[in-house]
Amino acid sequence: MTSALPNIAHTVSVGLGLRSYDILIGNGLLAHVPDLIQPLLKRQKVVIVTDHGVAAHHLPVLKDACEKAGLETHTVDMPSGEGSKSFSMLEALLDNLIALDVDRSDLILALGGGVVGDITGFAASILRRGCRFVQIPTTLLAQVDSSVGGKTAVNAKAGKNLIGAFHQPSMVIADIETLDTLPPRQLRAGYAEVVKYGLIDDPAFFNWLAENGQALLEGDQALRAEAVRHSCAAKARIVEEDETETGRRALLNLGHTFGHAFEAATGYSDKLFHGEAVALGMGLAHDYCAENGLCPASDAATVRHHLQAVGLPATVSDLNNLSGLETDAQFLMEAIAQDKKVSGGKLTFILTKGLGKAYIAKDVDPAPVQAFLTRHLAAAT
Repeated sequence: MTSALPNIAHTVSVGLGLRSYDILIGNGLLAHVPDLIQPLLKRQKVVIVTDHGVAAHHLPVLKDACEKAGLETHTVDMPSGEGSKSFSMLEALLDNLIALDVDRSDLILALGGGVVGDITGFAASILRRGCRFVQIPTTLLAQVDSSVGGKTAVNAKAGKNLIGAFHQPSMVIADIETLDTLPPRQLRAGYAEVVKYGLIDDPAFFNWLAENGQALLEGDQALRAEAVRHSCAAKARIVEEDETETGRRALLNLGHTFGHAFEAATGYSDKLFHGEAVALGMGLAHDYCAENGLCPASDAATVRHHLQAVGLPATVSDLNNLSGLETDAQFLMEAIAQDKKVSGGKLTFILTKGLGKAYIAKDVDPAPVQAFLTRHLAAAT
């Protein structure tokens, strides 16, 4: 093992009884992963699951550290992108893990963004009826959202994340320095999930982002670490209260119902990153609420302006400029009908009464939603 641990800037604990774990946040953590996970190891063996893009940047550091620490180290990589969250890729991953004789005494390390974390976590949840894994998120989106809380899934033809399980990681290791390798567009997409925490119930954090968001995106490491800490702490509080999303945890889906529909319209492709879809969805959710007298129009404008100021889509017109979207309200409504937040054929949306005042609205009438989408699509053409 290495002789000294890195400086861990922040530790956030997720308190779930026997499933509790820590989120470690700091710079240079990747090279010290063997030290950090040592208390979790039952035998000196790890399997690193990653994708081609992440492997080029970060796999050598992690693999070298594990091998120098005397760990039996194996790697499995997959193509980058949302297309890897499929049944065929899940089957291939499971076959690889079985061939490597992975069992419950081993640790699987998910090195990458949300796609890698989601499919690796789901594979771990069903392999030998449950194996342990550690999230090592390398994107801002994964560090502040998808790596925390135990949601794992793959996509189905009918929609995003429809097949999955709740399976908590044993640890989350967020190395802020890995964000330096992200393309600006991908970093901005992750930032949308940071903004989400302010819009749910923390207007002071939203105001902090309004002041510091641009500097964060331009590379300020301390601001990035604080944004990750704050976001993880906010998510941890909600997950502790509602681990399997039977109540309050649904608030974390702010912007996702609209967003997932637009992701479907772009074929879950790089035309629209998930975080960009969330940003669009949050902008539309606030506009919908403003148009229906549920929140002040000035608050909707504030949200829209901040998202656009940092280069994120907040209106359908922004999305047209981004991806050349061609769809209609009927297609979007059909995608929304497949959403996991639909119950008994009724729509459930996360709506808002203003900045930081999100709430769960059940039994939403589809007709005004379709009319709203029709208007906004028409305005964008």
